[in-house]
Amino acid sequence: MANHDNQSGPVSGGPSRNTLPLTEGVPSLVQLTLSPGIAKPPVPPDTRLRRDDGGFRGKLLDSLYDGVYFVDTYRKITYWNKGAERLTGYTAQEAVGRHCFDNFLVHMDDGGSLLCLAGCALRHTIADGQEREAHVSLRHKQGHRVPISVRVSPIRDEQGSITGAVEIFSDNSAARELKKRAGELEALAYSDGLTGIANRRYIDLKVQQALQEVDLFGRRYGLILIDVDDFKEINDAHGHAVGDGVLKAICETLQRCLRQCDVLGRWGGDEFVVIARDVTLESLELMVQRCRQMLAETAIPAAGHHVKPTVSLGSVLLEKGESSTSAFVRADQLLYADKCAGKSQRSRLSVPPAESRSRA
Repeated sequence: MANHDNQSGPVSGGPSRNTLPLTEGVPSLVQLTLSPGIAKPPVPPDTRLRRDDGGFRGKLLDSLYDGVYFVDTYRKITYWNKGAERLTGYTAQEAVGRHCFDNFLVHMDDGGSLLCLAGCALRHTIADGQEREAHVSLRHKQGHRVPISVRVSPIRDEQGSITGAVEIFSDNSAARELKKRAGELEALAYSDGLTGIANRRYIDLKVQQALQEVDLFGRRYGLILIDVDDFKEINDAHGHAVGDGVLKAICETLQRCLRQCDVLGRWGGDEFVVIARDVTLESLELMVQRCRQMLAETAIPAAGHHVKPTVSLGSVLLEKGESSTSAFVRADQLLYADKCAGKSQRSRLSVPPAESRSRA
């Protein structure tokens, strides 16, 4: 299928009796320049900007921080304001007369698609008369990319026929930086500083959410509590750097033996929690065995030898109507029983009463 976005021919749009409002603020100002009374043949909007009110409206557009430019139905740029010069680095002399599909701005979406060559908003608006908005980026004349918010509206003559389009674009760097920073702060609030996995606060929220889904929808969740055996002795014998290495190694090992839908978090100093979704008693037991087997092969180098930590585990299926505290108490009891039975031995699973009866 041929790509028509970079063709130089005019884009045809059907006539309409309704003049679409361009948008608030800046576009309404542009619409004033396109008011009825155009001489025949129609005078291009950029020419009218220079003529009307001694060029007052053009000067007003130039005072805006937003970039504004007009194109005709061939998508040739006919007007380029000072805001466009500031945001792109290209002067009006460099931009006017060029076509948007010359791709000198290299408009690109977040997925890396070049919009000037495929998916041009100006072309589509000229064709169907619909307004469009998008968040994209352009390449500044100096080479760096600038994230922008784009609004495109059709330009119509007094008969309602589309004669071109106007694009208004503004720097979106601050908004994107704020969004990025908010994401970073959220990650810091819910992640463990040492291992980078979820912290106790996040795990507590996810357990509450899981219990709600158990109550409302009968969804099956498992909770696995993991404790590093004799962690204090490891720290005392080898130092805190090795101790930290043990925690990181256990964390990385667990991440590799869990599913993507499972949530791993650090519950305390040497305790980890796994929230397993959509599990049965059998599948949860298999998950525990897999974690135990992989952790048994974990070894951390320390002063010419390797430290091989062991772990104890306690696993439960979440029950309807129980609290988060109750679930952790049950898991902790089984973890303690596992530790007493012999470190790194097979853990037992708590079976909800209804399931116990059905399995009996």
